[in-house]
Amino acid sequence: MAIKVLVVDDSSFFRRRVSEIINSESRLEVMDVAVNGKEAVEKAKKLKPDVITMDIEMPVMDGITAVKQIMAVCPTPILMFSSLTHDGAKATLDALDAGALDFLPKKFEDIARNRDDAVTLLQQRVIQIASKRTMMRRAPVVARPSSTSALSPSPTVGNRTARPSTAPTKAAARFKATGKKYQLTAIGTSTGGPVALQKILTKLPANYPHPILLIQHMPATFTSAFASRLNSLCKVEVKEAQDGDILRPGVAYLAPGGKQMMVDGRPGSARLRVIDGGERMNYKPCVDVTFGSAAKIYSEKVLSMVLTGMGADGREGARMLKSAGATIWAQDEESCVVYGMPQAVAKAGISTEDLPLDRIAERMLVEVGIG
Repeated sequence: MAIKVLVVDDSSFFRRRVSEIINSESRLEVMDVAVNGKEAVEKAKKLKPDVITMDIEMPVMDGITAVKQIMAVCPTPILMFSSLTHDGAKATLDALDAGALDFLPKKFEDIARNRDDAVTLLQQRVIQIASKRTMMRRAPVVARPSSTSALSPSPTVGNRTARPSTAPTKAAARFKATGKKYQLTAIGTSTGGPVALQKILTKLPANYPHPILLIQHMPATFTSAFASRLNSLCKVEVKEAQDGDILRPGVAYLAPGGKQMMVDGRPGSARLRVIDGGERMNYKPCVDVTFGSAAKIYSEKVLSMVLTGMGADGREGARMLKSAGATIWAQDEESCVVYGMPQAVAKAGISTEDLPLDRIAERMLVEVGIG
């Protein structure tokens, strides 16, 4: 049976364009359209689509408000369309906080190098997030904290509680450190990553003993806003990485969108190199690039994780880290928005542990000796 999609946008041209792309994939079908957020909420309750594509700026009711209301009454996987501006970045992060699972640029030329690739990517994203609809509809709805900031540090995905993990509870089974010594932490992620990174980083203390490298697939205009928002929520310092940054303990460096972030120098006085993304690179930033450079400089003293995301970026970099003796963990399937990148690492036999998102920070603190 085809995946049923509700397309929401106030532009008739964009509604038609998105509908044509979705309907050209045999596994997808546009069941209806809505012209504003209010109509989207009404049709979501009545039609119960498998996926909703949602614009942010609309009359009557904007997309962020619509996402909040839909998640409160009929949780549904939502893909946002966003403008690649600073304000667009902030609004998109607000939409993810409200419960949307993913986003794409509204201008198709910003999605991929050619139209065919952009069409395929949009179709894939809809299919991928549709896989979470069963879990979301089983999950109870929880109220948002009154003092929340966007990407609120609650144990929920957006404003819904994830299905309870099958992993033992903390009271039943505490983690044990392996005894390895580390000098660097590195985390790679893509689809679902903004919420996942926020959940982990907000649990880390200001005295976290190592520098942290964050590689999140994200447009260039988004990473500055994302780093700023994380910094306002976290005890560790979070900043968008700049060329020449000296790596310092307790600081998380977010790879800039459209660029590649690499480690240079030697442990104890290493610096970041931030260079052009490269025309031939599929991902800018690329997890493989950063992980590979970390393996060369820090070898076995890297604690690394591959989180939720589409594709296999991170697998080859993680392979290099493992060959150097480093530790690689993967997020488990149940807690991922898209179990692509972690699956690639797990299937290749590279990761040593598969962890639920809500316990990764706890496991990190135990492993580095402060948990």
